[in-house]
Amino acid sequence: MVRQDDAKQFRWQPSQYLKFSSPRLRPALDLLNQIGHPSPQHIYDLGCGPGNVTQFLKSRWPTAFITGVDSSSDMLNQASIDTNNDSLLSWVQADLNRWQPDQAPDILFSNACLHWLDNHEALFVKLMSILAPGGVLAVQMPNNFNQPTHSLVRETVLEGPWRDQLKATIRESPVLNAKKYLEILTPLAASVDVWETCYYHVLTGDNPVVEWTKSTALKPYLDACVNDQQRQHFLNRYSEKVLKSYPEQPNGTTVMAFHRVFIVATKPS
Repeated sequence: MVRQDDAKQFRWQPSQYLKFSSPRLRPALDLLNQIGHPSPQHIYDLGCGPGNVTQFLKSRWPTAFITGVDSSSDMLNQASIDTNNDSLLSWVQADLNRWQPDQAPDILFSNACLHWLDNHEALFVKLMSILAPGGVLAVQMPNNFNQPTHSLVRETVLEGPWRDQLKATIRESPVLNAKKYLEILTPLAASVDVWETCYYHVLTGDNPVVEWTKSTALKPYLDACVNDQQRQHFLNRYSEKVLKSYPEQPNGTTVMAFHRVFIVATKPS
């Protein structure tokens, strides 16, 4: 997977990402439902993507100033189109490795983004430090790096004629053991809640797991291919492997297990 500061090397595709908007949305709502802050004034949605989750933050806290932050201009353009110029919503393009908020956040919310950043020991300390007193850090990250969705990408890279070209794109998971996040955050927080969930997504379509990964884990590798012919060859090889690991069920659906880690930490008042 790609580092956040490498994001300019390829362009995110909102339409591809939103193909699975419903199953991608559920973890975000599960995270949102665990935030207990009664009246936040300033909320930042880190890695807001096309803004569909940001709108749920807005519904929960309609009088708060909410800022969506993302490295992708394409995603932010989609977000601005879908939110009708709400004066309490703003969108900022930034590399999260270097981003700083204009106001001390009452809530820092991040759904399926921070796994693109490295060095989580330092990152989570930094995020807690910029919260306002009593503020809440709420994070959900995919933790599927050892599952076929991700391991087959690495396998495909290493066994193909593109090995020397693409192997530098391989990135080990930056997501830590759930207990490690407790160890990092407990000294900094009034309360910390960390949990893991495995979602069993029931997907439809032709090899839908590939369609899922094309907008996320697979995309950096496809973008690193030298031309369309190599890109298609790589995609075909990966697709064959995925189809064996995620076969279509007798009813025409495909089941994909997807692991995620959740963190909600409240800063002392």
